[in-house]
Formats: sequence, structure tokens, C-alpha cells
Amino acid sequence: MLWLLLLLPAWAAAGTACTRLCLAAVRAAAADTPDAAVGLDRELTLYEAAFLSGGPVRVADVTLVSMARQRRLLLAHTGWATVVDPRGRDEMERSVIGAIGPEGQSRIAAVRAAAACADPVRDLAGRLVNAGLAVPEGTGSAVAAGMRQVRAAALAVTALAVAALLLPGPTGMPRGLVALWFALPLALTLSCLAIARVEVHPYSRWASPAGQRLLGTLARRARGRGDERTCLASVAVRGVRAIGEPDLRAAFAHRDQPWRK
Repeated sequence: MLWLLLLLPAWAAAGTACTRLCLAAVRAAAADTPDAAVGLDRELTLYEAAFLSGGPVRVADVTLVSMARQRRLLLAHTGWATVVDPRGRDEMERSVIGAIGPEGQSRIAAVRAAAACADPVRDLAGRLVNAGLAVPEGTGSAVAAGMRQVRAAALAVTALAVAALLLPGPTGMPRGLVALWFALPLALTLSCLAIARVEVHPYSRWASPAGQRLLGTLARRARGRGDERTCLASVAVRGVRAIGEPDLRAAFAHRDQPWRK
């Protein structure tokens, strides 16, 4: 009956992993309730699109690029930002100017880091989460971690089943029935994974499914247009690699590795 000692941890692993995944999926579904799907019939602002595409640092990038294109901020290819017009037109621009400091000049990497952590970006994130457009912190990662644990549990059950079937001496039960007992927790883990792949939304790191739909709408509306907003929208969605001006794009090449997107 030694095989029973292997069956118990198999069931424990399968049950724990599947429960964790189900709880994570329930929390993710609750977070996706579009109370405010208020937002689904409107166009995203550039800052909103930037946050949903690349998070806080992307918002700082769009602000820097926007100010640079309007000649209110100089971004040198050496990696320095210099204030030309100290009057910010909105709270994001004012946070960037504040991050540069009273001397009016600072490294771009330091400005990006400070602006990404500023109150205006946190407020923007809170509004997007409340509107059901952004993923609450940890939601997507919890679902992904749950699925990884279920996959690991399936492998563990398989390994324990093989070990039980290879035990020397009599098992007290036909080996076919032993295999059947292990097939039950294996079926549980595999069915849980299959259901999760069908039912659980494919969350990105920042945007909820509703937010992803709005990002798709923004891309369709911008397609074929060559105005200033379209250029900034490309930076918001794709990052600084979408900047058309080589000198301006080179200014971001000096950023620190932890902020690379």
C-alpha cells in the first residue's frame, strides 16, 4: 500500500494548484467588471494609451517626446534634458519639469524614473483601474502564476504515478487501478488548464481586455493619418522606437537598463 503515500501528495498538489488558479481567475474577472465601461465609447488620451501600453515609464516618455517636438524641452543625443519653457501645460508636463529640477537640466534616465513615480501618473493609473481599463497590480501575474503552478502539479502527479507503478513488490491492488487513481488528479489539473485557456482573459501587464479593445480602436483611428497626435500615439503604443527623428530617438539610447522598454 505504499502507493497510497504517493497518491496523497498527488491529490494535495493538484487540489492546491487548481484552487489557487480558480481564485486568481475569479479575482481577475471581478476586476474586469466594466462598471465604468464609461470608457468604451470614447477615445483614449495619449497619456491613457501610453499607460495601458507600457505603464508609468511610457507616460513619461510620451510627455518628454511631446514637449521636445514642441521645442519646449531640449533632449540632446548625449542623454541630457534641458528645459526651454518652464511652464507646463498639464500636470504631467509639470511633473517632468519638476523632475528635471531647478537648474533646468538633468539626465533623461533620471527624469523618466522620477516622472514615472510622480503623483500624476499614480492618479492616472487609479482612474484607469477604476474604469476597468487597466489591470490592478498583481492581477495578471497572479493568473499566470496560478497556471504555472497547475502545470507543475500535473508534472508532479505524473512523476508520482510513475513512481507508484514502479514500486517493487505487491501493491495490494492491480496496477491498472493504481494508474486509474492517479489519473483522477491528473485529469483535474489538465481540465483546469484547458478551461483556464478558454475562459481566462489574456491580460497584458497593464491593460485589461476592455483597455486592449480601446487601444485597438486608437490604432485603427490613427491609421493613415500623419498629424502630430498620430506620431505621439505611435510612441504611446510602441514606445520610443517609434520616434521618427533620429536625434530625438538617440536621446533615449542613454537611459538606464532597468527602464528599458
